[in-house]
Amino acid sequence: MTANVLVAYATKNQSTAEIARTIAETLDEQGVPAVARPAGEVLDVGDYDAVVLGSALYAGRWLRPARGFARRHRRELAGRPVWLFSSGPLDASAHERDIPAVRGAVRVAERLDARGHVTFGGRLDEGATGRIARMLVRQGRGGDFRDEEQIRSWARDIAKELNAEGAL
Repeated sequence: MTANVLVAYATKNQSTAEIARTIAETLDEQGVPAVARPAGEVLDVGDYDAVVLGSALYAGRWLRPARGFARRHRRELAGRPVWLFSSGPLDASAHERDIPAVRGAVRVAERLDARGHVTFGGRLDEGATGRIARMLVRQGRGGDFRDEEQIRSWARDIAKELNAEGAL
């Protein structure tokens, strides 16, 4: 059976991939078939009724594969439900309050007429790639700041909305 919701993501150190898999798993649990895939590997979105697109934040920017996904599939996504998420704050701020979308995510949201955006805490630990990421870990600023219940709650809200509309 083809999945009805695509959860596409751009990640550098796998934290955002794990968030995307949690979203897809939660949608599945709510009766909304979903699959998580790297944004850069998605060639066609025609088989999906809705899309969730997410990116890790680096230097306050969405990663290129997420921005490219939005650009490549803009026409195909017109009229389909789309939600966006970002991951990245390396503190508890994303759990404590709503964090506004970064400028690039705002542009993507406008282009895709996204129904919503949320920022989740990120994770940065030993083995992180990239000079800045390794430096942050050495400075003791790493850790796992993701809130699984926040992620699952957001995904359940998406499932409720899709189920209420009969979109699937």
